[in-house]
Amino acid sequence: MLNPSVAQAVIDRGLFLGADFVDLFVENQKITEVELLSSKIEKINSGIDFGVGLRMVVGRRVLYGYTNHTEQDELLRVISLIAAQLKADGVERTTSFVKQDLANRHPAKHPLSTGSNIDAKVEFLKKMDGAARGEHNFVQQFIGRVLQREQQVEIFNSDGLHAQDVRHYCRISATAVAEDGGEQASGYVAPGALQGWEFNTNHDATDLAQQAAKQALVKLHAADCPSGEMPVVIGNGFGGVIFHEACGHLLETTSVEKKASVFHDKMGEMIANPVVSAVDDGLLENAWGSINIDDEGMPTKRTQLIKDGKLTSFMVDRVGAMKTGFEATGSGRRQSYKFAPASRMRNTFIEAGDSNLDEMLASVDRGIYAKKMGGGSVQPGTGEFNFNVQEGYLIENGKIAGPLKSATLISTGPKVLKEISMVGSDLELAAGMCGSVSSSSWNGSARKKRTLFQKCATSELGKILNLSAADAALKVAL
Repeated sequence: MLNPSVAQAVIDRGLFLGADFVDLFVENQKITEVELLSSKIEKINSGIDFGVGLRMVVGRRVLYGYTNHTEQDELLRVISLIAAQLKADGVERTTSFVKQDLANRHPAKHPLSTGSNIDAKVEFLKKMDGAARGEHNFVQQFIGRVLQREQQVEIFNSDGLHAQDVRHYCRISATAVAEDGGEQASGYVAPGALQGWEFNTNHDATDLAQQAAKQALVKLHAADCPSGEMPVVIGNGFGGVIFHEACGHLLETTSVEKKASVFHDKMGEMIANPVVSAVDDGLLENAWGSINIDDEGMPTKRTQLIKDGKLTSFMVDRVGAMKTGFEATGSGRRQSYKFAPASRMRNTFIEAGDSNLDEMLASVDRGIYAKKMGGGSVQPGTGEFNFNVQEGYLIENGKIAGPLKSATLISTGPKVLKEISMVGSDLELAAGMCGSVSSSSWNGSARKKRTLFQKCATSELGKILNLSAADAALKVAL
C-alpha cells in the first residue's frame, strides 16, 4: 500500500529529527453493514477508510500523527510537525527493510474484497425477522444487522521491519423486543468471527432469531431481582467479558507502566483463587479477537496471564516493554491508523475447569445465574465495576427458581478473582467490542465461573491538533 522507498525516507527523517524509534502503520479498511428494522431493510452502508499513522518514540515520550495521504512530501511534513514537539538531536541513518513472510492462520473464503453479498445478507436478515416474529405474537419488533469488515495493514519501522496482514471480520446481531400489557423486554445475540461472509454457514438464521425472541419472552413477565450480596454463576462465553473488563485491563502494561493497576507489583504472587488459570490467546483459528500480527508487526502468541491463581505475565506492547522491562507479547493493538498502539487483549478467557453447570447451581443456596451478560462500566485502575445481566435467573436451594427481569452485578475485579470457587468445563468463546486508550478494539472473551461482574472507559492519548485541510492530526503522549 505504501512504497517502501517512501517509508524509508520518512523513517530516516524521523530518526534525523531526534527519534529513537519510528514506525508507520498503513491501513485500508472496508466496511459493509446491512440493517433490517420493522421487517424492512432500513439501511445498507458501505465505506472505505484509508490512512497512515506515524509514531516517534523519544526516550519515554510517544508522539503520534496521522494523515490520509501517502505522498512522500505530505508524510515528511507530518513527521516534521511531530518532531517539532521535540528538542532532541538525531542521527543520520539509512533504514533497510526485511519483509516478514508470515503464514495466514485465519483464512476467509468470502472476503469483502471479492463481493459484498448484499442480496444474501438481506435474505438472511428477513429469515431471522420471520423466525423471531413467529416465536410468539408478543414479539412486536425485530432488529437484525450484518457487519462485515476487511482490514489491510502494512507496518514499517526503524528496526527494519516490514510486515503486512489482512483481517476479515463478520458479525451477525439479532435483537427481539417483546411487549404485553405495557410491559416490554428485549433479547439480544450477536456472534462474530474472524471470517468472511462464510461465517453465516456456521449460524442458522432461524436459530439465532429464536434465541433472541426466547430471551425477550423469558424476561417479559419475570420477577424483579432481589438486592444484596450473593453468589453468582456466570454463563460460559460471558464470564470472559467480566474477566476482560474488570481484570484483563489491569494486566495490560498501558496501565501497569503508570502504576495505575493494582497488579503492577504483583508478578509471581497469588492474585486469584487456585482454580483460576487465564490466558490471552491470539492464535485461535478464526476467533474474533485473533490476529496474525499485532499492530506493531509482532507475531501474535498465546500468553499465560494467570496459572493456578498466580500472576505469570502481563500483556505487553513495545512501549510497555520499554517502560516495564517485561518482554513484548504481541499485544500492540489500535482501532485504526488514527490511534497510537497500546497493550490490548486478544481472546481473553479463564481456561476450562472441571465443574459442570449442575454442580455450580447445586453449590448455591440463594444466588443469581447470569446466563447472558450486558453492558456496564469499570474503573480501569481499581477494577471496580457494575454489569447489567442480559438474561438472568434466581437460584434457590441449588435449583433455578425462575427468570429475573433485570440484575446488576457490582464488585471489583481483584476481589472477585479471589472469590471464584468453581470454573466450568464447557469453555465457549463470545465476540465483544471494547473501548480503551487506543479506542474501540475487536476482542474475544469467554468462560463460565462462579462470582460476581463490564465496559471500559474511553479516553485518548494526549491532545488532538488539526494540522491542515489534508486531514492530518497530531497526538502527543507525555
